[in-house]
Amino acid sequence: MFNDDIYDLSFIKFDAHTLLAAYIDLLTEVETYTGEMINAISLNRIPNNEEVDQRGIFWIKDERYQEQQREKHVDETAYTELIPEVKDTCFEHVYNDLSEHFVLGRFRVLLLEPRTCLSYHRDPEARLHIPILTNPGCLFISADFCTHLPADGRVYYTNTQKYHTALNGGESDRAHLVATICGLKNEN
Repeated sequence: MFNDDIYDLSFIKFDAHTLLAAYIDLLTEVETYTGEMINAISLNRIPNNEEVDQRGIFWIKDERYQEQQREKHVDETAYTELIPEVKDTCFEHVYNDLSEHFVLGRFRVLLLEPRTCLSYHRDPEARLHIPILTNPGCLFISADFCTHLPADGRVYYTNTQKYHTALNGGESDRAHLVATICGLKNEN
């Protein structure tokens, strides 16, 4: 079940088993960033720059329902270079395929441990989600709409410019390949 803010892009799909195998290989090759509220593996970066901003600007509502800015702006369009560890892997294939349709920003694997959730927040850009590892307790909530995104190779558009959260109410990890959408490519 999907709505206008969360839906699958029927024109593109990847092999779920290949993505899972590549993710398992990636875990041995690249360090996972573990920080407050986010665990991530960055797959691209600003050219010739080892530093990656894992956390970017977002907004929350405080207990008085007043919107509050968190973190700093990240220039998503500057993230144009894949890290060497994903060259010639299925992640490069996914990145290239998505790039035929979208101008992409940060391209990461975002992780949620069992029994955890993100803050209820909004981002400056929409995102593409490709679930790699999930369980029935993994839910994506946008405003008052809630759904489960299966790890079946489909690409899901998520309007993360609206208030949303993700939760893992299950007992196993959740891993999504997530790409920031900075724009659409002209399709002639």
